[in-house]
Amino acid sequence: MKIRSFQPSDEAGVIALWQACGLTRPWNDPHRDIQRKLSEQPELFLVAIGDEGALLGSAMAGFDGHRGWVYYLAVSPGHRRMAIGRALMHEAERLLTERGCPKINLLVRSSNAEVVAFYRRLGYTQDDVISLGRRLIPDA
Repeated sequence: MKIRSFQPSDEAGVIALWQACGLTRPWNDPHRDIQRKLSEQPELFLVAIGDEGALLGSAMAGFDGHRGWVYYLAVSPGHRRMAIGRALMHEAERLLTERGCPKINLLVRSSNAEVVAFYRRLGYTQDDVISLGRRLIPDA
């Protein structure tokens, strides 16, 4: 397996992966999410590629000068429990650390106990915060 930065030819595969992993939502256009990421720190949009060229996973990271963030960590359902997610997170952490990022944040749906357990195994803990959001530019 190789981890590299996203390339435009990965788009269809990445979106299919996100859909297979249940990460897409009707109010978020994945094509727009990709285009937005490619306009800011595109080198932090990672994909895991298998030995035969198959797309196995993705992770979208960013650093705003204060905190690092990870979104869209996804591993192909047929390739889970092979340390691909761990490898993607390790690479995202390495790249963020190189930029001087002191802390990384991520969001997990509270109903997704399996993913919460995955991050806890990686050393992540639940912060005592409430996440609030407001859509500024609608995708639909």
